[in-house]
Amino acid sequence: MIKNRDIHYQPKAVIDAFQIECLKQTLSYVAEHSPFYKRMFAKHNIDISAIDSLEALQSIPTTTKQDLQSFNSDFLCVDPVDIIDYVTTSGTLGEPVTFALTENDLQRLAYNEASSFTMAGCTKQDVMQLMTTIDRRFMAGLAYFMGARELGCGIVRVGNGIPELQWDTIKRVKSTVCMVVPSFLMKMVEAAEKSGIDYNASSLRRAVCIGEALRTPDGELTTLGKRIHEKWPSLELYSTYASTEMQTSFTECSMHSGGHIPADLIIVELLDENNHPVADGEPGEVTITTIGVEGMPLVRFKTGDICIRFSEPCKCGRNSARLSSVLGRKGQMIKFKGTTIYPPILFDILDNIPDVENYVVEVFTNSLGTDHIQIRIGSNNHSETFVKQIKDIFRSKVRVAPDIKFESVELISRLQMPPMSRKVVKFFDFRHNI
Repeated sequence: MIKNRDIHYQPKAVIDAFQIECLKQTLSYVAEHSPFYKRMFAKHNIDISAIDSLEALQSIPTTTKQDLQSFNSDFLCVDPVDIIDYVTTSGTLGEPVTFALTENDLQRLAYNEASSFTMAGCTKQDVMQLMTTIDRRFMAGLAYFMGARELGCGIVRVGNGIPELQWDTIKRVKSTVCMVVPSFLMKMVEAAEKSGIDYNASSLRRAVCIGEALRTPDGELTTLGKRIHEKWPSLELYSTYASTEMQTSFTECSMHSGGHIPADLIIVELLDENNHPVADGEPGEVTITTIGVEGMPLVRFKTGDICIRFSEPCKCGRNSARLSSVLGRKGQMIKFKGTTIYPPILFDILDNIPDVENYVVEVFTNSLGTDHIQIRIGSNNHSETFVKQIKDIFRSKVRVAPDIKFESVELISRLQMPPMSRKVVKFFDFRHNI
């Protein structure tokens, strides 16, 4: 792996030339070592020596999640004896996929997260509090730990949950930055207020957030982001986007105008429904080619995530392109009464309605064969007036109103944490079970 954290500051032509050389190395490697890509290249008569530009990469067919699920072991490029760590994807859009990492992959992962933390302004002088799990086959938890080690900052591994323990730890070690799912910060606020803790005067000054959108694609704070910022203005929030398959993170700088693409770790295309590149500012499916991955590299892998690309130089001085927050998952797109909807916009609406304690969104195929949305809400207010208020808000925001069903807050909490899940689940797609 070629480490080049300063590539962000190079002119675009230099970044492109660097990526072309990395692409050639990746294609040569998978052509020699990957059973899956050997078959693909032979089947489609792919001459990798002819691929000498980023545009020429489009001559290679894309790789899908179905490919990973059906031929998981055929993506392995090394002898199993060289595998150090096994992880799995979360399985949001199907069966989890196993990924195997070598020692070099673990070092790459550490470098990736150290670069991510550096992008968010972290330094060796920080003390990082990890509020995420490091076990349960979760790649990211280990990556955060290794990245913080590579950066050289202090680390305290508290894990997820237990706000009281988090506050005790902050008091003891004076943590300055945390790695956290943003909605948990509101639980931290609630616990602090109950205990009389002045959280704005605490040592914690920066939160690197995963798993939930903090900003809309145009850079504005989401409802959740606004709530956190209003309560805890002394805490600066940074978004980071990553996935197990990519083994790479896209993190905001201090300008908060999208996650910078680390050009020394990944090549990113944004594609439309026909696998053609979309223009800057247009939504497209994030499609990636990994750089420097030894165990299970991927070429033109379609992540299912829909984002927008920004290629103009950032005000921070970096010239690397950036990705917006995730608009939604391609497999989770809902066509409801003629309107295209992704779950994140539903979440943002619900997060902004007082008296909605928690919720899950369910989508079904109705008797007409079209999509139907039901939202199950945990609330102490079950009045018809409240139902009308909720539906009116949805109509004003997305023009259509889903069905509303009230449940106990406790039941919704259980639904949000299914067995085997590593994170809160708010969206359930039952269309494929009809």
